[in-house]
Amino acid sequence: MTPILGSLSDLDGRYDVLFCDLWGCLHDGTRVYPAAVEALRRFRAGGGVVILMTNAPRPAVSVERHLERLGCPPEVRDGVVSSGDAALVSVNAGDWGRRVFHIGAAKDEAFFEAAQVERVPLEEAESVIVTGLVDDLTETPDDYAELLADCRARGLRMLSANPDVHVDVGERRVWCAGGIALAYEALGGETASYGKPHAPIYALGRAMVDSRLGRRVPDDRILCVGDGIHTDVAGGVAQGLDTLFVTGGLAAPQMGADVENPLTENLETYLASHRLTPTAAIGRLR
Repeated sequence: MTPILGSLSDLDGRYDVLFCDLWGCLHDGTRVYPAAVEALRRFRAGGGVVILMTNAPRPAVSVERHLERLGCPPEVRDGVVSSGDAALVSVNAGDWGRRVFHIGAAKDEAFFEAAQVERVPLEEAESVIVTGLVDDLTETPDDYAELLADCRARGLRMLSANPDVHVDVGERRVWCAGGIALAYEALGGETASYGKPHAPIYALGRAMVDSRLGRRVPDDRILCVGDGIHTDVAGGVAQGLDTLFVTGGLAAPQMGADVENPLTENLETYLASHRLTPTAAIGRLR
């Protein structure tokens, strides 16, 4: 049975490093969670290292600017690694050609400021890079059915710069690039991603920790924190790392009426349905 914690401090002394998710853990896209801020502050004050690990399709510098706009204090983190960072390593190595078709919003422009590619019309593209929906407040992957069929007919590979299928913005759940990728896979299209739960983003996180501390941190001293069962938890488990599942994020509707205190029976039913067992769970990061 997965234990439910009262606070992050219940784990004091067990971990040196946190790989902590953003959306659903530290903020909801519109505001930061004060209790989460304090929890990360306490962890760092005790000598721990916090790497914010996000599936945002933008580079870390853009993520940090967003955190500043939300009023998130810099002292909660030692560094940021993003899915966009991990994807850019592959893109700039030439793995996706130099002429690409982009699916996504203007807010993701920072990705292409760092990408050594040219955006071209679909008929000239060597591959497709999806950073998200053009308008995630009104659209769903169904709105891209005709475009995706055209991409598939041309045999184009698709890079999803954000593996998340959904994210909660305030009280509203919106689609992400991962939803487009799933729709493309359903058509038989080839896709790839480099954020959680895939290995490249964890390699970036480990490298950042190694650089900061000047030593390798053993896997059993790293804890992955997040609300995504298929991303944060599955990724940590695949990497052989302990995981703390934040139930009050994406899974909150399945956990009972009190978002801060998930019901044990509901949690176990949810985890069994996904065939994953995190090391521990917590209602909200605090």
